[in-house]
Amino acid sequence: MRAFLAGIALALATVAQAAPITVDGGAIEGFETPSGVVAWYGVPFAAPPLRDLRWKAPQPVQPWQGVLHTDRFAPECLQPLRGSLQNHYFGNEATSEDCLYLNIWAPKNAAKAPVVVWIFGGGFNIGSASMANYSGEPLARDGVVRVNIAYRVGALGFLTHPELSAESGYGGSGNYGLMDQIAALKWVQRNIAQFGGDPANVTIVGQSAGAMSVAMLQASPLARGLFHKAVAMSGSGFGGMLGPVPSAQAEAQGSALQKELGAASLSEMRSLPGDRIAAATTRRDAMVLDGYVLTGTMDEVFANRAHSDVPVLVGYTRDESFRPFGPVADKAALDAAVRVRFPENADAILKSYGTEAPARAATDIARDATVGRQMAFWAQAQRKFGTQPAYAYVFARRQPYAPGITFSDHDPATVGAYHTGDVPYWLRTRPALNLFRQTRVWEPVDTALEDEMAGALLAFARNGVPQSAKLGKWPAFDPTKPRVVWLAEQPRTMPWPHFADMPLLASSALQPRTAATRPRD
Repeated sequence: MRAFLAGIALALATVAQAAPITVDGGAIEGFETPSGVVAWYGVPFAAPPLRDLRWKAPQPVQPWQGVLHTDRFAPECLQPLRGSLQNHYFGNEATSEDCLYLNIWAPKNAAKAPVVVWIFGGGFNIGSASMANYSGEPLARDGVVRVNIAYRVGALGFLTHPELSAESGYGGSGNYGLMDQIAALKWVQRNIAQFGGDPANVTIVGQSAGAMSVAMLQASPLARGLFHKAVAMSGSGFGGMLGPVPSAQAEAQGSALQKELGAASLSEMRSLPGDRIAAATTRRDAMVLDGYVLTGTMDEVFANRAHSDVPVLVGYTRDESFRPFGPVADKAALDAAVRVRFPENADAILKSYGTEAPARAATDIARDATVGRQMAFWAQAQRKFGTQPAYAYVFARRQPYAPGITFSDHDPATVGAYHTGDVPYWLRTRPALNLFRQTRVWEPVDTALEDEMAGALLAFARNGVPQSAKLGKWPAFDPTKPRVVWLAEQPRTMPWPHFADMPLLASSALQPRTAATRPRD
């Protein structure tokens, strides 16, 4: 009994309440963590998008009476759940359509601290603002106010439909999840000073679909003035692969989804259980040129100098791709694969990437044809059409796996520096990967690399220039001499790998991604 009471006392000590503050909707009360950071979980930034508000722009917060105790995470937006043997499994979360909340971590007694807003990835189909891998507490300990924002995912967040376009008032529809992100950033502008953050120094950061969101926010006229720097890890609308699609194409996909659901009208679709919609399999492109949130492709918006002209930090991991080749074991297999996918430029590609290490060449080509082009062309456009600098990195560290560990979606023997593998270094959340079982045996080099990466992110959030202890100030992108920071066991600055070859990798043979190959996070 004594031990039990001691445990209760310890638990109470870890949730010491912070003084109430007033935000949109009413008063909230956060809590102080053992590390000295003050946290507020599940803070509403919009009305619940339920019933008639399904597939509408986010509406203002509904006021409440008394003090809202923000000491627990809100549900993640309705989506399929992760299995416990997946690589990035951080526990099952409750799910709900009532999910437009954000989480905030701030240094105690912060005043005009830089604000870092995280936008999660997940292929616009899954993701959570509360995932342990995205915790804001570690960077808040380093002196910034960290905010994680939620947004609707899947067909509940990204559906274009003729009836929705007719009722919208601007002749288009879709992009509701992106509207959620914009509403959250507006909430930050109105309220973050109450948490010790500086609304004039907001950096948006995202990975995968979160990085694509960052790109779209930079292009959206509705997000102008809501942020002052942008960081994107592995994804954008540049490169001709994953940009917003025409409204007519997206409306046809929405009508096909209605047919799959067997609904006679939009009203009937709004009355269906959300899990039926989340489980639908009809192909659907997330981002759409709706003429309101998104008025042009990334290339068009930047060429017109209509983007938010802010410093950007962009990059990707060495071994990721949104469309990898199958197994390539020898020169013949590499030659055949390249000729199928890039029939016009196959000879030039094979010459540039070489054939002596076929598997390595296949990985590099597949990477550069997708995420490499997305990030390289972003840096190029920012430099050509903007006044603010761009910075670039490649993450090349293979994480040290625990002996014998297995995953349902991830092979440690072959995955290399994988998609999302850089996130826990940027955010100082590496312990999250050992939350329920030991999957990694971290080494001193990982701590040192984390210090370089988190340090650079923090410096960028403070003044727009990434700087780290070992490398000093990172080089700004220069198209005449393109360079990246190579983030590996020995970080260094080096020429951007195959930068000049990326225009070769546009392919008339490239097929649209299917639902089965959507990146998960």
